[in-house]
Amino acid sequence: MTQTATTPLETVTGWLEMYGAGDANAAHLLVDRHDPTAVAFTTIDVDDAGNPLTSDITYGELADQSKRFASALAEMGVGRGDTVGVLMGKRTELVVALLAIARLGAVYIPLFTAFATPAIEMRLRAGNASVVVTEPSQASKLDGLDGITTVVAGEQFDGLVTESAPIEESVEVGGDGALILLFTSGTTGAPKGVPVPVKALASFVTYMHYGLDVSADDVFWNAADPGWAYGLYYGVLGPLAIGRPNLLLHAGFSADLTARILTDLKVTNFAAAPTVYRTLSKDPKIDGFALRRASSAGEPLTPDVIEWAKTALGTEVRDHYGQTEHGMFINNHWHDDVREPLIPGSMGKPMPGFAAGIVEGQIAIDVPASPLMWFTGYLDAPEKTAARFTEDKRWYLTGDTGRVDPEGSDTAGYYFFTARDDDVIIMAGYRIGPFDVESVLITHPSVIDVAVVGRPDQLRGEVLEAFVVLADGMAGTDELETELQQLVKTEFAAHAYPRTVHFVDSLPKTPSGKIQRFILRKK
Repeated sequence: MTQTATTPLETVTGWLEMYGAGDANAAHLLVDRHDPTAVAFTTIDVDDAGNPLTSDITYGELADQSKRFASALAEMGVGRGDTVGVLMGKRTELVVALLAIARLGAVYIPLFTAFATPAIEMRLRAGNASVVVTEPSQASKLDGLDGITTVVAGEQFDGLVTESAPIEESVEVGGDGALILLFTSGTTGAPKGVPVPVKALASFVTYMHYGLDVSADDVFWNAADPGWAYGLYYGVLGPLAIGRPNLLLHAGFSADLTARILTDLKVTNFAAAPTVYRTLSKDPKIDGFALRRASSAGEPLTPDVIEWAKTALGTEVRDHYGQTEHGMFINNHWHDDVREPLIPGSMGKPMPGFAAGIVEGQIAIDVPASPLMWFTGYLDAPEKTAARFTEDKRWYLTGDTGRVDPEGSDTAGYYFFTARDDDVIIMAGYRIGPFDVESVLITHPSVIDVAVVGRPDQLRGEVLEAFVVLADGMAGTDELETELQQLVKTEFAAHAYPRTVHFVDSLPKTPSGKIQRFILRKK
C-alpha cells in the first residue's frame, strides 16, 4: 500500500494495472500476498452480560481455510463462472466463503440477513445459484427451495473445512472476470444484478486510501452490513485488498455496545451509516471519544450531527457518496493529499480516478475521463442498462439530482445532493425499491392498488409509508395495517415494512398510468 507515485492519479493508475491485469487472481490479491501472521479480521460476539468478546483470524488462517472450503465447494460441482449465495451476518465464515468462491473463479452473491425467503429466492434464481452458504439462524429461510444445496456454519461448515485438502491452485479470471453479483433495487421491475469485476478492487482501494484514509496504525471499523455494497466493498473487500484488519460485530446495533467497542478496542477510524451517528448523538453518554477519522455514507448528514461529532467523537464526520454500480466516487476525502475544508451539506468532490458533472439535472460520471469506472451493465437487463447512460455512452446517470457549485464561488467544485430521481428509498443506509414492497402488499386479497414512498425521518433518514386502495366493502383498520406490515416483513424484508399505512380511495397517476409518488410525498 506504499505510495510511490507523485500524484493521486498516478497512484490510481498503478492500482488499475495490478487489479485489472489479464492474469489477475482475486485470491492472491485479497489474501495470499499478505503477511500470513497479520490479523485480517477481529470478530466481536457479545456475552450474556452484554460484554464484547473478540477473536482474531489471520491472513494465513484465512488462506488455509478458504483453500479447504474451495475444495469442498468443488466437490459440490462449483466451478469457474458458477454462482454461490452467502446468507450470513458479520462472521469469519462469510469471509472464508467469499475467498473460497473466488479461488474457484466462481461468483459470490451476497444475501442480506433481513430478507425473507421470496427476496432470497428471487436473487438466487436470477443469479442461477445452486449452492448457498448460511448460518443456523438463517437456514430455515432456504427450506423448500428446489435445487438449492445448503452449507450451514457450525458443525457442517467446520467439518468440510477440516476434512478437505487445500486446493492447489486458485483460478485466474483476470481483471474483467466477475467476482461478485450484487443486486440493487430501483423503482420499477425486479431488483437488478450488478456484476462486480476483479478490477473494481482498484476503485475500492482508492476509496480506502483517499476517502477513508485507513493507515497502517489505524484500528479500522466499518460497521455497515456486508449484505449491501458499502459493507461488502469497504468492510470486507477493501480491507482485504489493502491488508488492513476490520472489525466484524456479530450482534445487533445499540449505542451502548457501539460506544463500548469504540472504547475497548481503541477504534481510530470509523465508518457507518448516518443513522448510526444520529442514534449515537441522541445518547448523552456518547462523549469524549478520540477518533482520528469518522466517515458516513448512505444519505446526506444533517448539520447537527456534524457539529455534535466534533466534540463527542473528537473529529468531524465526513459525508461520502456512491452507488452499488461503481462504489464511492464523490467524497469529502480524509487523506492529506486530497482533503479540503468540509462544507456542511456537501458530498465533496470527485475521487481520484473519477470525473463527474451534472447532466440532465442528475449527478453523472464522465465515463471516458474516469479510469476507475467499472460498471458496464446490469445482468440480463439491456434496457435498464441503456437507461443509465446517455445515448453517446459518455455519461453514466446516477438517477440522483444535484448541483455543483460554479468556478469563482467559495465552494467551487463541491457537489450537493438534492433528491433521488428514481424514487428509491434510503432508510438507515439501505436502498429500498418501492416496487419490491408494493409487489408484496398487492398480494393481499384486500388490496387492489398500492404505492410506497419515503418519508423523512430524523433517525433513519427516511422510513416507508404505504398508500393502499382497498377492494369494495373492505375497511381500513388498525388490524389490517398491522397485517400488511407483517406481510412485508415475512415476504420481503424485516427492515422494509411501511411504518404507516394510509387507506385511500385512489392513487394519483399520469395519463399513462404511472404513479405520481411526488404527490404522495407531499401529503
